[in-house]
Formats: sequence, C-alpha cells, structure tokens
Amino acid sequence: MAQGDFSSVDYMHMSAAIQLAQRGLYSTDPNPRVGCVIADGDKRIAEGWHVRAGEAHAEVNALQQAGENAKGATAYVTLEPCSHFGRTPPCAQALIDAEVARVVVAMIDPNPHVAGKGLQLLEDAGIKVESGLLEQQAESLNPGYLKRMRDGRPWVRCKMAMSLDGRTAMASGESQWITSAAAREDVHRLRARSSAILTGSGTVMSDNPSLTARCHEAEQRSEQPLIVIVDSELKVSPQSAVFRQQGTVRIYTLADAAPNRKEALQAVGAEIVMLPARDSRVDLSAVMHELAESQINEVMVEAGAGLAGALLQEHLLDEMIIYMAPKLMGDSARALFQLPGLETMAQNIDLDIEDVTKLGVDWRFTVKPNYGES
Repeated sequence: MAQGDFSSVDYMHMSAAIQLAQRGLYSTDPNPRVGCVIADGDKRIAEGWHVRAGEAHAEVNALQQAGENAKGATAYVTLEPCSHFGRTPPCAQALIDAEVARVVVAMIDPNPHVAGKGLQLLEDAGIKVESGLLEQQAESLNPGYLKRMRDGRPWVRCKMAMSLDGRTAMASGESQWITSAAAREDVHRLRARSSAILTGSGTVMSDNPSLTARCHEAEQRSEQPLIVIVDSELKVSPQSAVFRQQGTVRIYTLADAAPNRKEALQAVGAEIVMLPARDSRVDLSAVMHELAESQINEVMVEAGAGLAGALLQEHLLDEMIIYMAPKLMGDSARALFQLPGLETMAQNIDLDIEDVTKLGVDWRFTVKPNYGES
C-alpha cells in the first residue's frame, strides 16, 4: 500500500467522491458517510454513496452502476473498503470480483474490524492500492464515527445561542428567542445530522423543549435522534414534551434515584440507565462511553450553562456552535457557561475559531476548545 503520487485527475475524482459521501450526512447513522467514484482516466464511469445503514455500501452501489465497465478501472473511495461481513458483504471482495485495476482511498478505516485489512485484501489480489488522497476532507465527513472508533466516545458538539454581550437568557430564565429564524433553522439541520441530542434535567423542566429535528433534512432519517437527559435525581416530569415525540428518550441517572419516579418515567417509554456518580452527580465521561457503546457517533448538546460548563471543564466538548445575535441582554442575564474555578488569565480556556458564517441577522461561530492535549 502506497501513499501515492496523485495526479490532477485523481484529485478530481476523489473530490467528487467526497461530495457524494456528503449526501449521506443525515441518513447513514451509525455507519460512516462514504462516497465512491469508478473512473477510467478522466472519464467517470459510475458513482455511488452509502445511503442508509443496512443497505448497500458506496462501492457496491457504484459497481452495480458500472457493470462490466469496472474491469480495469480505478475506484476512488473516501474510506477504506470493509473486509468483513456485517449487515452487508465486504466491499473489498466486491472490488476484487469486479476486477478493478486500482483502488485509491482517502483514509484508512480505524474500525478494528477493518483497519488496513481491506487494503491488504485488495493488494493480495494484485490490485494497486494507494491511500491518503484528500485525507483531511475525508476525516471531516465522519467526526463522530472516527472519534468513536479511535477513542471509544462520540464527537460532542455543543450548541449555544447568545447575545452580543455573551448572555443566553434573562435573569428570569426567559430566552425565546435570542436568535433569528435563520439560525433556528440551522439548529434543526444540526439536530438532523446528530445521533443523539443531550440535555439536562434543568433545561427540560424550565424550557420543556421537544428536541426534535424539524426540517427537510430530517426526512432523510429513518428515525429522530435519540434524546438523552442527564438527571441525577430523576426530577423530570413524565408529562414533559420530550415524551410526547416520536423516538427514544434515555435518562442517565444514579443508582439511588427515586424508584417511584423511575417507574413513572418508564411508563411513558423512557429508558433509564444507571451510571456511577462523580461529585454526587452522573459521571459525564461514563455517559459518553455508554453512548459510544450504543453506536452513537455525534452528540449535540443543548443544555444550560451548568451542564455545558461541566462538559467543557471535563474536556468532553469537541466542538461548539455558537449563534450570536446582535442584541444586548445586560449584566444580570445568564452567562454562556458556568466555569467555577476560573479566576486568573492563566486559567483561561483557549479556543480555536474554525469558521464564522452570517445567518440572517445573526453570526454562527464554529469553535473548538484547545485543551492543550497531544
């Protein structure tokens, strides 16, 4: 397997494969988003992408379109072809059977069931294999899947809406609406691409949100994202709006939480998962590892300053999407994060601003915490 000395034609076809993979942004969960182009020189013969878990993978869809024209061609794939039987047969074997001459992959699949085995299978069959073409762009397609395979936890994205002076709600708790309709529509698209939406009991009790994805993109999903509530004392009411929506609600709580409330919540369909305590509250790291074991790739956090701050301080936030509205809410209004213990400039949490986009009258900041970890 070689890193490859890629031509402009190679770049063109892999770029097209990445665009194809993006079509599965809302529908492949828990599988990765993958695209495939089959080409002969600069001529594109066929294309495919993974549409939905349990259905054919990108390579198979492209090979079916190519037919006998795949023989002697080059396959460009955004992620290493699988080499194992899952819900579908191995794609590496399908490429071998089609007698392609060359396979170019953007990146190795960190899934331990694959992790180089697919490329080795291709090489053993006499197919020329090259990797690393547009690898960074391919990585950005599947932050959650890759994080889950590499670190045993999902990619955690926190959504916050704030005023120009960094406030998220009035002192009374009133917060609807800080941002414009354009920003709120964008939030629904973020929900639609997420595997789960995580919140705290305080937000459920004060705002009574439904936490559903309500946008055109959500129609591509087979079901709504899992709703996750962190509730150490099982305070949420069975009459809360989240229990009246389609989809599953999972509550993470402690073993000594009130048993009578547990039964009432289970009666309205809630899954109750008991986890260890950390400082008398649910261990948030344990929450993330349990979600990963449930094949949750991307978690969207929509919570108050307390839970959001705790996740940030425990280095569990990978990304923050902050919508800033052009308004002032005053110094008595509530702050973005509760971060106890930050008292000096040396204790600041550094942030890397990845993107700034205007949405209607608002601005969306895509930010990654810089924890200083290698």
